[in-house]
Amino acid sequence: MFEAITRLFNKPEAMLSNHDPKLAVAVLLVHLAAVDGQMKDEERTVIKGALADHYDMDEAAVDKLVREAALRDAEAVDFYKFTSGLAHLEMEDRIEIIRMMWMVVFSDRKNHELEDTWSGALPN
Repeated sequence: MFEAITRLFNKPEAMLSNHDPKLAVAVLLVHLAAVDGQMKDEERTVIKGALADHYDMDEAAVDKLVREAALRDAEAVDFYKFTSGLAHLEMEDRIEIIRMMWMVVFSDRKNHELEDTWSGALPN
């Protein structure tokens, strides 16, 4: 996870993706929640709450976004196409993404070793 956070602050030279930042963040959060083998209800609740609060989305829009993120996560061979643009966000937004990631990690009151070492999401 620390490497993923470091990657968030390193801006790539060129943005290779024009994906919606909301989808990119949702994919990161869904992947992080499921990296230990399953997404628990409390993790899903935290993800939905974080996305709703940060992006000012209603419940139906958040549900749709999380479903799409889960599909994209399941199909993804890497996350660069989702996250390459995140390094171009304002510092405040990048810090908020990190806060949301940690909220997901600790939502089940445990820091699983795979959550802590997960490093495949954010670009160099």
